[in-house]
Amino acid sequence: MTTTIKTTITGFADGFVFTAEDFPIQPDKQNTVTKVLNNMVAAGQIRRLCKGRFYKPQMSKFGELPPDTYQTVKDLLEKNGKIIGYLTGYSIFNKFGLTTQVPAMLQIAVSKEKKPVTRSNYRINFIIQQNTITKANVPVLQLLDCLRFFKNIPDAMPNEICRRLLVLFKQLTPEQTNTAKRLSVKYPPSTIALLGAILETNNENEDTTLLYKALNHQSSYTLDISNEILYNQKKWHIR
Repeated sequence: MTTTIKTTITGFADGFVFTAEDFPIQPDKQNTVTKVLNNMVAAGQIRRLCKGRFYKPQMSKFGELPPDTYQTVKDLLEKNGKIIGYLTGYSIFNKFGLTTQVPAMLQIAVSKEKKPVTRSNYRINFIIQQNTITKANVPVLQLLDCLRFFKNIPDAMPNEICRRLLVLFKQLTPEQTNTAKRLSVKYPPSTIALLGAILETNNENEDTTLLYKALNHQSSYTLDISNEILYNQKKWHIR
């Protein structure tokens, strides 16, 4: 069995996170597999990410590298082939070019409340997403989350963030844009208002009726964006 386990691990890519279930051994032998893996950790042959999860270390000229972000949290994003969560927050701000800050904390959007966990060098927090999470709508939800947490994006000025968001939303297909409008109504009003202003700035003929009707027009939202960037802020009660 040990030989089978070691041979299988040799075939794994460096940084790939695996569990006892990833080996071609009967399910009733998985406890034995785990013992072998723990012995390999003790011998320095592999590393333990967290309880029951292991990886083969990847080496660079700067030393040993931890698994990438996806490998670190993949079991929290997908289960039995179904999407159950998606990366959001600081890692997405960085991915989308809204900030250059590299996150030490990860945020995952999920449908049900979960307690924070720690893996490798990351503390992982969970954020409730009111919309149904599907593979198709994750990219749109990630963008909407950037609007939702606009004021929490680190090391960037509001005008710079807004310019980048205008570009990102302009890259959406018409279908994705309509999805963004539909999904946004379950977000806070400030998100709806900012989405409406961005979509109209990108396309003055965009139908934003759904968004405008969803707002309480007695409220306003302070985002400190220049009128030269978002000309229609007054309509959307942004200041």
